[in-house]
Amino acid sequence: MTAESVEEPTGTRRRIHPAWIVALVALIALIGAAGFRAAPGVLMLPLQEEFGWTTAELSLAVTVNLLLFGLTAPFAAALMQRFGIRAVTVTALLVIGAGSALSVFVATPAQLILTWGVLIGLGTGSMALVFAATITDTWFATRRGLVSGVLTAGSATGQLIFLPVIAATAEGVGWRAASLIIAGGALAVVPLVWIFLRNRPADLGVGRYGETAPVAASAPAPRGSAWGAARLALTTLRDAARTKTFWALAIGFAICGATTNGLIGTHFIPSAHDHGMPTTTAAGLLAVVGVFDIAGTVLSGWLTDRVNPRILLAAYYALRGVSLLFLPSLLSASVQPSIVVFIVIYGLDWVATVPPTIALCREVFGERGPLVFGWVFAAHQVGAGIASVLAGMVRDHTGQYTIAWFAAAGLCAVAALVSGTIRRHPTPAPDPVTVDTTP
Repeated sequence: MTAESVEEPTGTRRRIHPAWIVALVALIALIGAAGFRAAPGVLMLPLQEEFGWTTAELSLAVTVNLLLFGLTAPFAAALMQRFGIRAVTVTALLVIGAGSALSVFVATPAQLILTWGVLIGLGTGSMALVFAATITDTWFATRRGLVSGVLTAGSATGQLIFLPVIAATAEGVGWRAASLIIAGGALAVVPLVWIFLRNRPADLGVGRYGETAPVAASAPAPRGSAWGAARLALTTLRDAARTKTFWALAIGFAICGATTNGLIGTHFIPSAHDHGMPTTTAAGLLAVVGVFDIAGTVLSGWLTDRVNPRILLAAYYALRGVSLLFLPSLLSASVQPSIVVFIVIYGLDWVATVPPTIALCREVFGERGPLVFGWVFAAHQVGAGIASVLAGMVRDHTGQYTIAWFAAAGLCAVAALVSGTIRRHPTPAPDPVTVDTTP
């Protein structure tokens, strides 16, 4: 990230604008919260071996997680306006840590749903990509595409860090130790967030990065009731749902979720194992997705500042669909150059869709952009949840995932078409409704 000196109210100069410090802390928080995103694909096989649960039963816990991961996001964005970014983020990290730690005691699928699904779903939902959108819009007036791309890459970085460790631990020590590693990763970030993350530029007497207008040294803190925050999220959905653009973004992002978290993230390792590939090898390939995801998402953020985001979205979905068409023929017991090519392409494309989607939400809905993106992201996770359980059912009934891969490729073609036809909106929508200040 680029640094730039800013003038303090006292006349002294600060070498780095505080927005970059906040962005760095947010990035670390996203990395710490990303452990569970890497876990299901690795831990499904050990859980099946110990408890004899079916793929569909395990996928149901993942589906609950994915759904709550998305549905919590818009309310988390509103709660950040009510209670502040720092308080919501710390609470989310604590809930993720609790869910991961308690999962070591599960003995039934229902208990797994409660820990993997409900607790971790709520925690990660509050640390979802809407968190990146909120940080970007709150602290940056320029470089928004780049910043949103870097923050989005935080989840991929977390996957890169956690996935090989979780896979090796699950195989060498056991899945319970792997769950405790996830809990430790989330909890380790809490002190850093509490000390360094600030809610608004006004807390430090500065403006957003890139703003030239003078800013008051202080501003009133966010106020309102929790119900007021929830009502803001719901009224934003009501208003956004009246536009065709919202539905185009939601449909595209639902397909995005289905083809990333829902399918590849959850079922790539079991599918590769079906073809004779060792679990640790498949986990290593999925970690490589995280490596290239970082590069792809940052590049996408840079391009979003310069290229029509509609064109970018259409291109990303089309490329993803073509890749999925070839996947069934690429899987084998060993790592071949062809599967490496697939991993590289899929990695570059994994969440490259996020920066242009955030940009379109901002373009169309103005200051309500982060909240609208929260609902679009909810659609992303609904798609992921449905795909996760349906792919598990396909595997249980056919013995393989081929139908799931081909169906996902067809959905990507739909997403490319829908995204490319989003019309331009030169004038942003009105500013958001004020959060209810009633105690």
